[in-house]
Amino acid sequence: MKRIAVFASGTGTNFEAIADAVEAGQLNAEITLVVVDKPGAPVIEKAQKRGIDVFAFNPKDYPSKPDYEREIIARCQAHGVEWIALAGYMRLLSPVMLEAYDQRIVNIHPSLLPAFKGKDAIGQAIEYGVKVMGVTIHYVDASMDGGRIIAQRAFAVQPQWNKEEIEAQVHAIEHVLYPETLKTLVEE
Repeated sequence: MKRIAVFASGTGTNFEAIADAVEAGQLNAEITLVVVDKPGAPVIEKAQKRGIDVFAFNPKDYPSKPDYEREIIARCQAHGVEWIALAGYMRLLSPVMLEAYDQRIVNIHPSLLPAFKGKDAIGQAIEYGVKVMGVTIHYVDASMDGGRIIAQRAFAVQPQWNKEEIEAQVHAIEHVLYPETLKTLVEE
């Protein structure tokens, strides 16, 4: 059984989807650590309620990104982490982290990459007027939402949908696609 760390910055809905899949036996893995770069993020309480260790830190408390990433790596190693799933973690990773977990860090993004990278991808897509949107899971590299694509799932945008309805569709896909994709990666 592979050990996973989930990195998050916010509410933790993708963390919950992964944890639910683990608890239901749909993903043969164990989440041993949740790493959070915002000490007040709601995902912390969600992880603690499930009995999962949390490392919450403030990046400003460290001299540099490599400094806090070395601490993250040490904590991941102490928890036997083999794979890292970024789930709304809003920071680019440095070579320090990328080399420690080479080709074992994945991310989920609410667009059909390479389109609409960065923040508010859904808003960018709506503004552009796309008719098809979706979700991408990819390996993480040093670029913004770069790295080799692992999986994508698309849907047709209905003309009557508002932003909240589109976001709900994106989240529904994310919460199925991420655990499915992790299953194929960690159970190989």
